[in-house]
This record gives sequence, structure tokens and C-alpha cells, in this order.
Amino acid sequence: MKIIVDLHIHSKYSRATSLSGDLKHIAESAKTKGIDVVATGDFTHPAWLDQIEKELKPAEPGLFKYNETRFILSTEISCIYSKNNKVRKIHIVVLAPDIKAVKKINSKLSEIGNLTSDGRPILGLDAKNLLEIILEADKNCLFIPAHVLTPWFGLFGSKSGFDSVKECFEDLSHHIYALETGLSADPSMIWRIPDGRKLTLVSNSDAHSPQKLGREANVFDIEMSYNSIIEAIKTRKGFLYTIEFYPQEGKYHYDGHRSCDICLSSEESKKYNNVCPACGKPLTLGVAHRVAEIADKEKGFIPENKIPFKSLVPLKEIISEAFDCGVNTKKVNQEYDRMISSIGNEFYILLEAEKEKISNPAIREGIEKARKGQLIIEPGYDGVFGKVKIFSKKEKKKLAAQKVLFD
Repeated sequence: MKIIVDLHIHSKYSRATSLSGDLKHIAESAKTKGIDVVATGDFTHPAWLDQIEKELKPAEPGLFKYNETRFILSTEISCIYSKNNKVRKIHIVVLAPDIKAVKKINSKLSEIGNLTSDGRPILGLDAKNLLEIILEADKNCLFIPAHVLTPWFGLFGSKSGFDSVKECFEDLSHHIYALETGLSADPSMIWRIPDGRKLTLVSNSDAHSPQKLGREANVFDIEMSYNSIIEAIKTRKGFLYTIEFYPQEGKYHYDGHRSCDICLSSEESKKYNNVCPACGKPLTLGVAHRVAEIADKEKGFIPENKIPFKSLVPLKEIISEAFDCGVNTKKVNQEYDRMISSIGNEFYILLEAEKEKISNPAIREGIEKARKGQLIIEPGYDGVFGKVKIFSKKEKKKLAAQKVLFD
């Protein structure tokens, strides 16, 4: 059975998230996107766990449901601690097989930090010790270092991370089966790192609002159950491919200094000794730079046991480009809703729908260009999202002249 799974999101109880991040809206958005199983997110938060218990119904083994949408119990935990004379800041995604395991985890973590202050709790706890707690709660939990190359909170991050899984988790490293790519990196970048070839790479949206679900996701051909998902991640059997954000669009892809509007490639940064040429302060070194530092393979290396990936542009962004108007405008939203109702969910439209089903020629061409990767990309840096453009100025003029854009 082919299923699309997003294992890392946040509820309204996390900081800087949408107030619409409740189970109803998450379930509705997952259906619209074409996501079969979506993370609950934030199960460490008492109020959110209470809603999970009240509103979700048992479904297939280890999964829950809200209408047609399946949920898997998950949370993200922020570990901030000192190790080897350096401050470490590591984000971890945890998947749990049942409510019993969740309550064991929450009971232990509540002795260490305040679980009510944020859906993604901040704990002064070594990531290795967190792994011990999770395994003691239930050996069927899955522990995944999140967005591993993000500068500030990634396992391999340039600001506070490590150079390897072994350096972080020591004798417990064999309990780490997967790494999350994050929005600013894709598998082709992480394959260059030894741990990125040894461990399974998963991709998730880390959505802070229901509208952002499925920015990244995982596609399996397996039975619908918690254990089947976990086993596919551990063994790679039945793991078809991941769906990726274009990594250049992530807000930490290139090096830079946001305050000075400076964006540089790693090669350019080295010429300035990793210092901002405008103000002289240290640059925030992005994902591409960090990969180059710890990689043992050259660009373009592809391992034999790879899980393929497909990079997509969200449908609303394509419609926005085709109509030459803002992505959140009424015109874009109306066309998006029309396409979903008449053609199918967003992933079906972006990945599978025959071009004849897409009536608007500009949108049709945009989807075809996105599928082929024929894009114009301005990389993100130092917290600033990159920009993906489908049509050049010349192409937009041609489209307008042909009068193919809708009024």
C-alpha cells in the first residue's frame, strides 16, 4: 500500500505557530495535501496530549485517526547542554507507539524541565541521556536527530553540533537509525557525509501551520501501521522515496549575515575568512558550507543503497507565479481550491496528474517546469528563506502576450 507520511510538525502549543494548529485543521490540510499519515507533534505538552486523547480515535496498530486522516504520535525536543567544552543545541524528533509510552516519557521529562511552556520543550539534557530515557520508556520508540545540518540546532550544525553521530551518542549510536534532512538540505548533500550513507534519511515538513504540511514527506509501499513505518525506516524496505523542498529555498542553505543583507557561497565565504565583508562580524555558515567541512565524498556522489528523492514546488507557489500575484491572494486560493476539488489532492497534481487534466496553460507549464527542475533559485541564508522562481521575466511577458493567464 502506497502511503505518504509527514513525521514532524507542530501544534498551536509550540512557539511561533499558527493558532489553527489543532487536530481538525491538521487533518483537513493533510487530506488536501494527500498525506495519509501525519505526526501529532508536541505530545510532551500536557494540554495537547489531552486533546490527542480526547479527539483522536484508535485506527490501525499504533496509529490514530481524525476522520480519514491517520496520526502518528510524535514530538520534537530541544536539548541544550555542554559537552567537550562546547555548548550543544540539538533538536530531536521522537515517535512513540502508544499513549502509554508517551506518558512514561512525559513523566520523566517533567522532572527535568517545564513541559507546559512550549510544545517543543527546551531541556538542559545531553541528547545521549534523552535517548536513554526514550528507550527506557519503550524500545519501539524511534529517535531521529532533526534537520541535522541546521546551523543552530542540528546534530551536524556549524554553530553547536558535532562532526558525527558517534561523537554525540557514543556507545548508544547503534540506536540511531535515521537522520532528518531538514528544509535547507536534500539527500544528495547528506550522502557526502559518512553517517548520511550509513543511516536512513527521512524528510518532514516541520510545519508550524497546517498550510505548510507536506513541504517535505516520505513515501512508502507498506502496510498501514506504526511498526510498518518504523521497520521501513530502519531497513529501507518499502521506502520508495522522499519528497523534498528545494534546499536552496531553505533559510540556512548558503552562508550570510542577514543584518547586512550579505549572502555568500562557501567558496566566497572562505575568501573573507568566514567574516562578513560589510561589518566584520562572523558569518552564519549555512548547510552547504557545513557539508563541505565534514564530507568525505565529492559533489554528485550517489551511494548504491540510496533512497531516491523528488524535489517539488508547492502548488500555491506555482499558481502564484502563473498568475503573477501574491501566494496568499484570493485569486490564488480560489484557483488552488478549484484544482483540488476537480483534479485531486496536491501531491497527486504535482507528481502524477496528466497535463491534460490541468486546464490553465500557465499552471500546466509551471508544473512541468517544476517536475523537470527548470527553475530560477535565489539561495536562503542566515534565517532568510530562499526564493524559487519558475518563470523568468521574459517568459512572463510571453505568457501575458499570449493571454493565457486568467483574469
